[in-house]
Amino acid sequence: MSFSAQDEKYMRQALQLARQGVTLASPNPRVGAVVVSNAGDVIGSGFHTYDGVKHAEVLALEQAQAQAGGRAKGGTLYLNLEPCSHQGRTGPCCDAVIAAGISRVVAAMADPNPQVSGQGFARMRAAGITVQSGLMETEARKLNEAFAKFILTKLPLVTLKSGMTLDGKIAGPQGHSINAPAHEAGGAIAWVTSKESREHVQQLRHESDAIMVGVGTVVADDPLLTDRTGLARRRGVLRVILDSKLRLPLESRVVKTAKNDVLVFCSFAEENKRRELEARGVRVEQVALGLSEGRPDMQKVVARLGELNITSLLIEGGALVNWEALATSVADKVFFYYAPKILGGTASIPFASGAGFKQMSEAVVVKNMTLHRFGEDFAMEGYLRDPYAARD
Repeated sequence: MSFSAQDEKYMRQALQLARQGVTLASPNPRVGAVVVSNAGDVIGSGFHTYDGVKHAEVLALEQAQAQAGGRAKGGTLYLNLEPCSHQGRTGPCCDAVIAAGISRVVAAMADPNPQVSGQGFARMRAAGITVQSGLMETEARKLNEAFAKFILTKLPLVTLKSGMTLDGKIAGPQGHSINAPAHEAGGAIAWVTSKESREHVQQLRHESDAIMVGVGTVVADDPLLTDRTGLARRRGVLRVILDSKLRLPLESRVVKTAKNDVLVFCSFAEENKRRELEARGVRVEQVALGLSEGRPDMQKVVARLGELNITSLLIEGGALVNWEALATSVADKVFFYYAPKILGGTASIPFASGAGFKQMSEAVVVKNMTLHRFGEDFAMEGYLRDPYAARD
């Protein structure tokens, strides 16, 4: 299927609009729409936000009607995702497209939602609309990979992020993280990664519904675990802590700043400590221990986050949490930042510790890798599984 330069131009606009819905649309998909008249003029545009309720194509069509009267009739609608065909919080968007008299729809991809998945396209074609899809599909699929994982499995897309030296070390022999020191202001800081890498981490945080660490990271580094981009969010990032014995210090910064946005998963809850944490705005939930390292069951934790409509989880753990994420197969993708440094030494902390896989044939395989450059660092982004493939 061939597309014109004009098609590419307006699809780029639709994708850019969709990106404005990052953290504003979750748990719904990120969607942008552009309406172009027969004369080639943009007469309507919009992007979806969950709180705004109305979908991107409806907003774009309404704007076209308000600004251009009947000029939307016979026009072309560009959007990065197939219009929905089912009744949810709103009516089927494909019906709105048909009613507006649109003659052609160009979509980047089909909706991964099983309730839609091609049915919106079919209904519009049955109404006589020319429907084309596949333009810039790779970009569109990446933009909504968290939605796809969530809508297919009711589980969040889990990204395992880490910053390390070239020899895979995340901390020195003392066990303190050299990539997230205790306080981020004042004094000399020996960061492992560059300023550019650390700024990009904030972008990953902004794109995530939740951030997870182990209590060991809190004890050692006292992080805030916040999104510091300053960009708008529909809901604050959920700060998740794995803490089997409820060791979370009351004087830690996450506790001091908790406003019902800190969730601790424990396996042994000392009642007094639990009450003290909850009185400070920390939510505490108890789950069974996992199979290794005496930690809360990672699979149950991730499933619980899905129940809370968390569609994307960024794990910024230490070596044991990283291993647990790999050993329990909860991680969907990895984002590793590498600094041009070599720490060496058997006492230094590796990216993942724990039992490790016993044979090379058991090793986790990373696919569809992309390399990025941040200052003097480079980063590797890759997938352990396809977010668009439903888990068995």
